[in-house]
Amino acid sequence: MRSTSARAARFLSSVASIALLAAAVAGCASNGGGETTGSVMAAMATGPEGDWRRQADALAGRYRTNPQDPDVALDYAHALRMTGQRAQAVAVLEQATIVHPNHRALLGAYGKALADNGNYQQALGVLGRAHTPEQPDWRILSAQGAVLDQMGRHGEAQRYYSSALKIVPDEPSVLSNLGLSYALSKDLRQAETTLKRAATGRTADPRVRQNLALVVGLQGRFEEAESIARADLPPDEAAANVEYLRQMLARQGARKNAEPAAPRARNARS
Repeated sequence: MRSTSARAARFLSSVASIALLAAAVAGCASNGGGETTGSVMAAMATGPEGDWRRQADALAGRYRTNPQDPDVALDYAHALRMTGQRAQAVAVLEQATIVHPNHRALLGAYGKALADNGNYQQALGVLGRAHTPEQPDWRILSAQGAVLDQMGRHGEAQRYYSSALKIVPDEPSVLSNLGLSYALSKDLRQAETTLKRAATGRTADPRVRQNLALVVGLQGRFEEAESIARADLPPDEAAANVEYLRQMLARQGARKNAEPAAPRARNARS
């Protein structure tokens, strides 16, 4: 039986480490939340890993039969990504884009798969080809921002999110990315304001509220963070998550206090 501390560690690790890509890049797909419009994956945006493995096994046969079909490649790669087979998803989409170099849905999925795999610079190049300045895609703009955040280029990322929001004002997934970007750049107040705005959206993902709980907790308001987390988690897990965050911040504070003070610069006139 897993301990509550282990569950809390896993939760906070997932929020802090992969929220930008898991909740943003993977979620910045085309209509219906899947990687392709009208594909079999569009009807199955989420689900247990076992379900995705069965989908991947079924699609593997279809892919072997017709590897040049872009819809099959998109669906198969998406299933592979959902089961953690990131390098294989990249390989499938790379081959598909060689055959269909101007297929924007393939390019978008390929760029996101590259980002999933940590190939950030290459992902930016591919995502840039997935739309044009004349016909921008807000999902791709948001994905580009998420990749830039992963590279530590938060100011640039925020400009991409702002461009996406001009197309789809109040879109929760973009606002969530923007809020996390502010958090990464240590602007917690702006992060909280933005995530609150995202959480009020009718299509807001539960992960948006967990990100909001994280940002509120990072400001030391643990009871409020726990209350937000309870909206989507059992009370014991919400309390454990916030307690873990409290302990983590306490350890960081202790380490900071233990660091020797930097020597003062001498006055040039002394």
